[in-house]
Amino acid sequence: MLRASLILATALVGLAVAHAIAASDQPEAQAVAVVSRISQPSTPDQVSYTASAPPTSDAVIPGYAYPGDGSVLRIGSANHRVVAQPGVSSSAQAGVGALAVSIFNGEVTVESIDLRASAAAGAVSASGSVSASKITGLTVLGQLITPAANLVVPLADWGTLQVLGSSVDTSQTPPRSATASVTAIRVKLISDHGGLPAGSSVEVGSVSASATAAPPAAAATTTVKNPQRDEPPTRPVVPAGAPREPGQSIPGGAPPELVRPAPAVTAQLSNGGYVFPVYGPASYGDTFGAPRGDVSGGWHHGEDIFAPLATPLLAVASGTIFSVGWNDIGGWRLWLRDDSGNEFYYAHLSAYSPLAVNGRRVKAGDVLGFMGKTGDAEFSPVHLHFEIHPVSLLAMGYDGAVAPYPFLNAWRRAQDVSFDAGRAYLPLDGPAAARRGVAPPAGVVLLEADDISSRSGLVPGAIESTLSGRAPKSPAVGQDR
Repeated sequence: MLRASLILATALVGLAVAHAIAASDQPEAQAVAVVSRISQPSTPDQVSYTASAPPTSDAVIPGYAYPGDGSVLRIGSANHRVVAQPGVSSSAQAGVGALAVSIFNGEVTVESIDLRASAAAGAVSASGSVSASKITGLTVLGQLITPAANLVVPLADWGTLQVLGSSVDTSQTPPRSATASVTAIRVKLISDHGGLPAGSSVEVGSVSASATAAPPAAAATTTVKNPQRDEPPTRPVVPAGAPREPGQSIPGGAPPELVRPAPAVTAQLSNGGYVFPVYGPASYGDTFGAPRGDVSGGWHHGEDIFAPLATPLLAVASGTIFSVGWNDIGGWRLWLRDDSGNEFYYAHLSAYSPLAVNGRRVKAGDVLGFMGKTGDAEFSPVHLHFEIHPVSLLAMGYDGAVAPYPFLNAWRRAQDVSFDAGRAYLPLDGPAAARRGVAPPAGVVLLEADDISSRSGLVPGAIESTLSGRAPKSPAVGQDR
């Protein structure tokens, strides 16, 4: 077990970042994560594990107990992650996870804690969020409690418990800034209890994130240029009718500090001019349409392709780049519109290539960026979230997507699949169906062997009944079978 560190000063600096940012005219970002803190009057705080960014930190933490017998606090295991990227588009994310938490020998217990705070600020807006934070299995004095933001629970006559105490503050006045913070559990004593004096507090899980953007004058001087290409328009380019992905976005292009040189790659194109979007070994499944709680409609609009961090990401077709920048769900992301009007979404990037500039023309196989796990993927394996929005479905907005799986399979073999044949996700019930209609009748139906093994092709209506699920009509007496 690692010994507790006395870092009150560091923690206070993290909590005061908002004031420092407000007084600064330079791009800044900071994230702070503290697994636990025990405060007593006239005594330095006991802080179990902490991390602040920059630089990025990601660690799994063994069990922790205070004091040695765990009578005040015991944590089975924990983890923390902090990421901060200052720049023209500044962002920061902090997270803490903890399992099997016990306070005062089980008077307060928690099965799991998952805290997340994020902040982003750019040329046109700033946003912060702690909405992804959650607590499961909270029991207080033997009673199961449903967690809620800023919930306060009395603890007999000796204290109070605050659950998911949080705050979010944004400033839309340049230089724009945002701060977000949340503490999972905070017990405050109003009388002596469990070996701690009145006025003491026990906190488990505390994260904060803050970001400020460069002022307009500074932002105007940062331009990603490539003398090998024609100069693109200086303003963000979003084609008319293009889908708007969910979440809050901050336009402004790729921050210079996230632009990396593109390696030389050779990609095999299909006859139609398409290429697999990830260079080198990669894996993926078919999760299109699976439940997702943080996107439009509540379903997965694309496919997750897994590969090592910083794997080059390729333009799947020749076309034009747009919407380069930060989205609080997609992280660092971009869109590509090919020459036929089909659009492709790349999310969770760790960095961009010099070609990732709004309005720039690219060729199929060009390196656009690098694999990462930014945005809401910060606690998941490194992957690319990839979507396909055919031109024929753009009128449906963000929901006008088709399953990438068959296209990815084909492109890996340098083959083509028509976008008109793509599997779209169109629920047959609910209000969405009323707005969008339902899928057209199938022109061809594939029957498996077990569909017809119990049917006779000589019985009138047998095949029709297989398709409809109804029993076939019995033939008339004397009718041939």
